[in-house]
Amino acid sequence: QVQLVESGGGLVQAGGSLRLSCAASGRTFSNYAMGWFRQGPGKEREFVAVCNGSGSFTRYAGSVKGRFTISSDSAKNIGYLQMNDLKPEDTAVYYCAVSRLIATAGNDYNYWGQGTQVTVSS
Repeated sequence: QVQLVESGGGLVQAGGSLRLSCAASGRTFSNYAMGWFRQGPGKEREFVAVCNGSGSFTRYAGSVKGRFTISSDSAKNIGYLQMNDLKPEDTAVYYCAVSRLIATAGNDYNYWGQGTQVTVSS
């Protein structure tokens, strides 16, 4: 069993930055891939980014590539999503999740956090 807790969300102006954290307990990150997903108002959940347990492999959605950076500190069991140059369309609840696969589909993820709200004002 893995428990995930996100933090770091908030309200920021367009062009600003936030760093989300995902603290894990129960199992170590090194055995899992960590993904970030988001769900905006009236939208379906969408993939944002994924990295392997060591953080040496990463993949991003096209809409965030070049602005967001995913990383993982397996020694501390914490994952991060650094978000720069935020846009109003990035407004969403952001979720971290872990999977045995390096996957972009939410259905491949076994454990999810409760989510953290990110609101970007124009």
